[in-house]
Amino acid sequence: MKAMVLNEVGAMSAARDPLVLRDLPEPVAGEGEILIRVAACGVCHTELDEIEGRAAPPHLPVILGHQAVGQVVARGSNVTGVDIGQRVGVAWIFSACGHCAHCLAENENLCPDFRATGRDADGGYAEYMTVPAGFAHPIPETFSDAEAAPLLCAGAIGYRSLKLAGLHSGMRLGLTGFGASAHLVLMMVRHRYPSVEIYVFARQPEERAFALELGAVWAGDTSQAAPAILHAVIDTTPAWLPVVKALENLDPGGRLVINAIRKEETDKHELLSLDYPRHLWLEKEIKSVANVARSDVREFLALAAEIPLRPAIETYDLQDANRALLDLKMKRVRGAKVLIIG
Repeated sequence: MKAMVLNEVGAMSAARDPLVLRDLPEPVAGEGEILIRVAACGVCHTELDEIEGRAAPPHLPVILGHQAVGQVVARGSNVTGVDIGQRVGVAWIFSACGHCAHCLAENENLCPDFRATGRDADGGYAEYMTVPAGFAHPIPETFSDAEAAPLLCAGAIGYRSLKLAGLHSGMRLGLTGFGASAHLVLMMVRHRYPSVEIYVFARQPEERAFALELGAVWAGDTSQAAPAILHAVIDTTPAWLPVVKALENLDPGGRLVINAIRKEETDKHELLSLDYPRHLWLEKEIKSVANVARSDVREFLALAAEIPLRPAIETYDLQDANRALLDLKMKRVRGAKVLIIG
């Protein structure tokens, strides 16, 4: 099979292609696993974190990609509930132990043995991949392969963020950053809570225009103050400045939900500018999002099909994965980026 492989960690730039197209043996499904012929795989900022060392894979080389959609073509021993020919998706959660206190409490995203697709195990930037059968998700028929791919992470993690935000009718919600995840959150909120006003903070004029097009009541730069105090904010950026600014916009008792695996170091000094009375006093809360559980993925896919939610996507060929990642790093974003593989 062909795969885009990460061999070493380092800065992503126009002068360096971190992923190399290689011919590799087709993987074999082991006990409890299925083999998937990958048709499409979403491109996520977490892959930049892996490439640049902020969330470095524990071993190299590795195949990135944790938003894979494809067809089951083989099953290992002791696999039930998944059929040959079935279309499934694989998300960030590759496996969890199933017996720790977190797993038993249905918080497998916090499992100490949590394994991530495309980091701890080879992912979907390839023509084939294997995954434990219980961690593959049926894809609703209403979505094409390319539409379904970003739902598996950008959508599922956005869904978890929304649950943690404690949103209800009549509230005002802020979204900092407006890429793959945030634009799906906006559409979810518009469907589930039509009375909620959404305020978007984004650096690029194109992103702000896109937010208004999708139904935000206001869109401004990250450094701007919202025209109204916000009850909750979901941060989807890789930077620290939006966190500080979001706290300034929060109502007393409001909650900031940070949806990021890692934050970049370039503006870490912004945290030093935290002013307790202005940013944190009056019972403001900060909540981080850690991974996703299988229930997040499956609940969100059902909701997305019900809406139906159509993500904005831009497609690339598998061999152009480096260009897709560089476009993502340089903030050339409208919706989600997807590699077409099958």
